[in-house]
Amino acid sequence: MTRILVIGGGIAGTATALALHKAGFDVTVHEAHPDTAQDIGAFLTLASNGMRALAQLDASDVVTALGFPLPSMRVLDDQGGEVARVPLGEAEDARLRYRCLRRGELNSALQAEVIRRGIGLSHGAQLVSVESGPEEVTARFADGSVAAGDLLIGADGLSSAVRRSIAPGAEPVYAGQSVFYGYTRSAPEAEETGHITMVRGSAVAFGYAVSPDGETYWFARVAGPTVPAGELARPTPTRWREHLVELLGKDATPAAGIVAASTDGIMATNATEIPLGTPWRSGRTLIVGDAAHAASPATGQGASMALEDAVILAKSLRDAPDTDSALALYEACRRPRVEHNITASGEISRGTRTPPRTGRAPSPQRPGDDALIAQLDWNRALRAVSGDTD
Repeated sequence: MTRILVIGGGIAGTATALALHKAGFDVTVHEAHPDTAQDIGAFLTLASNGMRALAQLDASDVVTALGFPLPSMRVLDDQGGEVARVPLGEAEDARLRYRCLRRGELNSALQAEVIRRGIGLSHGAQLVSVESGPEEVTARFADGSVAAGDLLIGADGLSSAVRRSIAPGAEPVYAGQSVFYGYTRSAPEAEETGHITMVRGSAVAFGYAVSPDGETYWFARVAGPTVPAGELARPTPTRWREHLVELLGKDATPAAGIVAASTDGIMATNATEIPLGTPWRSGRTLIVGDAAHAASPATGQGASMALEDAVILAKSLRDAPDTDSALALYEACRRPRVEHNITASGEISRGTRTPPRTGRAPSPQRPGDDALIAQLDWNRALRAVSGDTD
């Protein structure tokens, strides 16, 4: 049985482990954080394509126990007028509906599912080096421990140590926007749940959704210079809130009032992306998820793309005759799709592309299209649906 090391226990790493285990591989996960990291990150949306990938991993119930569904999206202009209301993704299937949930809760739930299925998961495993040899790959950790396997998967995020071992010069670049997140239970206007509202403001791209228990989740994407590293390390939520309220107050929308009602817990990050063409593999090492193809959050596809990665990687290794062929098949399936997402999302962040007014993600195949459905279908051979018959 092929032994596979997964570096990183976030969304990409845990999903990859679940997929590889389902495919019959011996897999272990090594996470740098000392615990489940339940408090890390803000919130995210899983699109229908991400929910479909989770269904192939038999993990739908784990995730639908969290957060709340978003069957539709409405769009407001800068005067608060509704210009569109459309279904999101595959809204008619409850299992595949878009879902809004806190990133840390999703991560914790997937880690718990990894453990429940008997997959090895170690915390506090800070990767120091990767050594790829002719027979195996070795991972060395800061605590002196060593792990060896037939293949190593780097799912260690934007600042990936595994990526640096493959492509030392490939670093994330700023995508043109800072992104702020927050929550409030005191939004000034009552709002029904069941949809996400996107506000096309004159200065800020804003979005919000209301949970069934009345909590408003919101984000704001602001073009301009980066939030200084010092502020990210030592957050200044009061100053951020005042700045956002000033910008959002130029428009007649609910956005400024929602932010003003968020008295604490505002988070910020700088939207970044991995350069197109970054190498993904070398020898017995491969990177997936944000480590390989992080995009700005404008399309909202980061987590869903990582979940797709997990299923298609496991199917590639299951279906191809050898590891080299499997990794080549995986990259042929994934690179066009994820790099299109990087480009589309970056163009939205930089203001060179108008965001779509529908629930369709800007990607080579829309989340409900037959080609992607076939690739994700666990019971269909990937080489057949990809056109690879060699």
